[in-house]
Amino acid sequence: MKSRILMGSIALAAVMTGGHALAGKAGDTLNAAFTKELESVDSYFNSAREGVILQRSIWDGLLYLNQETGEYEGNLATSWEWVDDTTLELKLREGVRFHNGEEFDADDVVYTVNYVADPENGAVVQRNVNWMKEAVKVDKYTVRIVTSGPFPAALEYLSGPVSIYPNEYYAEVGPAGMALKPVGTGPYMVESVEPGKHFVLKKYEGYHDSPKGKATIGTVDIRTIPDVNTQLAELFSGGVDFIWGVPADQAEKLAAMGRFNVVNESTMRIGYLELDAAGRSGDHPITKRAVRQALGHAIDRQAIVDNLLKGASKVVNSACFPTQFGCEQDVTAYDYDPEKAKALLAEAGYPEGFEIDLYAYRNREYAEAMLAYLAEVGITANLKYLQYSALRDLRRSGETQMSFQTWGSYSVNDASAITSEFFKHGAEDFARDDEVKAWLDLADTSVDPAVRKENYSKALKKIADEAYWVPLFSYNSNYVFTQDAEYTPTPDEVVRFFQMRWK
Repeated sequence: MKSRILMGSIALAAVMTGGHALAGKAGDTLNAAFTKELESVDSYFNSAREGVILQRSIWDGLLYLNQETGEYEGNLATSWEWVDDTTLELKLREGVRFHNGEEFDADDVVYTVNYVADPENGAVVQRNVNWMKEAVKVDKYTVRIVTSGPFPAALEYLSGPVSIYPNEYYAEVGPAGMALKPVGTGPYMVESVEPGKHFVLKKYEGYHDSPKGKATIGTVDIRTIPDVNTQLAELFSGGVDFIWGVPADQAEKLAAMGRFNVVNESTMRIGYLELDAAGRSGDHPITKRAVRQALGHAIDRQAIVDNLLKGASKVVNSACFPTQFGCEQDVTAYDYDPEKAKALLAEAGYPEGFEIDLYAYRNREYAEAMLAYLAEVGITANLKYLQYSALRDLRRSGETQMSFQTWGSYSVNDASAITSEFFKHGAEDFARDDEVKAWLDLADTSVDPAVRKENYSKALKKIADEAYWVPLFSYNSNYVFTQDAEYTPTPDEVVRFFQMRWK
């Protein structure tokens, strides 16, 4: 069936009209596709991977994490030091200008930090910014960032999700204006935005001496194409030069054709079942520990990895990505055991199973595989497949009993970027465990690595014991692009357009 779908995509490509004159290498334009709608280009007001990708091309952080060495390097800052446990002083790079001509200096850092750190301004992922209390100007090219308490992962966040905005422009237009006409200091500037549909980036000729390096491809033209088969059709027609997240079976067929570069790389994204243990959505079977444990034993995660994800994916047992600091691996694991699952359901009072809704927003085939496994132990799960934004809003209002979710941690290699995001009584915490929260609070704020590891370990062990989540698997990504282009993907799942080259 799937091979027929792929062939159908090729046939469709043959009849598609043009509209991409001088695209590709000849026109120095890389045409790319996004799968998921991006509600806002303002990087503080979206939580989508597509937003992270645009953020790294349009804006800069104070620091940069070298993917090869694992070391932090100066970007908008040239040096930094901790004055005390809660004060980080940074010397800023001189001579940098934003895309609109504004000069970069300490005022931009102070305005950006103080704006996004204020919860009243509504940054979407509070975990990325609420560790900062304020920024204080020392002089034109020196700032101090004061943290809300000791926060040892500060450098990781300053090299990732924390971007610096032009103070004068942002004060004038705010998030709504930044979403439509983004202005940064990054290697690409934005030519146009059609929200959720179309984004055009142009190489910024005035880019500073950054460890990112200057962009070489002149234009990156990105369209939102939700259906992977339509993306493939565009790939064959020449309307698209670069796509990623291609399903494994289709990537294998594309690789066999020899017409495109097909590269598989691991990612920091994990999939998991989010379970309403706290009963936020009412009284239902998921509130019982034995039921949650039964769900863990009911799903053959290894089979899903082997047959659907393939590539570099692996089964995950802990509520974090294995390489992240503090991600305890010695936790209760729920091996595939349908008979044990049935016994646990009977113990919980459901010998005949029960009916429940399973919400999802991506990877329908993975969700459908889970439905089949649940049915084998007597659980009838009705798939509610929604757009990401609609499901996000339902979850935040506590209206879902069970949902298939993924999280890429904003590519932050620290357990605080995932475990603390979902288990510290925030809008998306369905466990509401005070003991877990207390351990995470200690782990997030201690400057002693041993104390951090100890408390993350306690929290993650209890999360696993109680089956607050059913961790499923890590993701990999298949990148498919024209043979005219050169690109080496990285394990953090950030597509860096500025590192792409024409052959």
